[in-house]
Amino acid sequence: MCDICVTEAVKERMLSRRGFFTGAAAAGVAAAGVASHPPAALAQGHGTVEDLTHELHEGFPTFFGDQQFFFDQKFTFAEHRFNLAELRVNEHTGTHVDAPLHFSADGLSVAEIPVGNLVVPLCVVDIAARAEGDADAQVTPDDLKAWIARHGEIPPNACVAMHSGWARHVTTERFRNADAAGTQHFPGFHVEAAQMLLETGAGSIGVDTLSLDRGIATDFAAHYAWLPEGRFGIECLANLDRMPPVGATLVIGAPKHRGGTGGPARIIALI
Repeated sequence: MCDICVTEAVKERMLSRRGFFTGAAAAGVAAAGVASHPPAALAQGHGTVEDLTHELHEGFPTFFGDQQFFFDQKFTFAEHRFNLAELRVNEHTGTHVDAPLHFSADGLSVAEIPVGNLVVPLCVVDIAARAEGDADAQVTPDDLKAWIARHGEIPPNACVAMHSGWARHVTTERFRNADAAGTQHFPGFHVEAAQMLLETGAGSIGVDTLSLDRGIATDFAAHYAWLPEGRFGIECLANLDRMPPVGATLVIGAPKHRGGTGGPARIIALI
């Protein structure tokens, strides 16, 4: 089939589908009235949904400092009557998942992470006050012990996330915080904290910075302690300041590409 025929066929199908979905949505609103029913997860005890994902764009800061997200508009509505873009992206860009394969020879790929590990309890460890005065601050075993003493044991398969307050710097150079020598300074997990969490049965750890390890780390000790054990990480989380220390449920919209070492993800919290 010729290119112009394909384009015309796609336009017809998309316009037809738009009419169908517009009509269906209108019918649904009419049937339900002004307010719609909450999703089942909310009906079962959660009252609020929060987005813990930064918007990904071509200028999003990266660990190495180079652009890692590229957006190429292939079709436009003005010319083709539909919009379509081609994306090129480094797996570890924006709010994203680190799969076990990222730091191991034969760990699980991002597509192989069990789906049951992607809807989990969220535990937030707040080190923001300390990080305010020390960009090289870390989540330590003492932080975890204090959290457990106050909130109880870490639930099985939980995601334990570091709230350092760093997400507020995402639009500035402070997010990478590189000094004159190029060394970055931002908070992360101490390797001993990662090792301690392995014993609790936690399934993932998350940070609001560019790396599970703090920026000055050169050995990626937290990565190597955590990921080869079949656990995964989440980097560049947003809005952890809106999360309670315990009680929220995290929904991790991990990508599912074969052999992937990670990938941009939509992270949603139910509170």
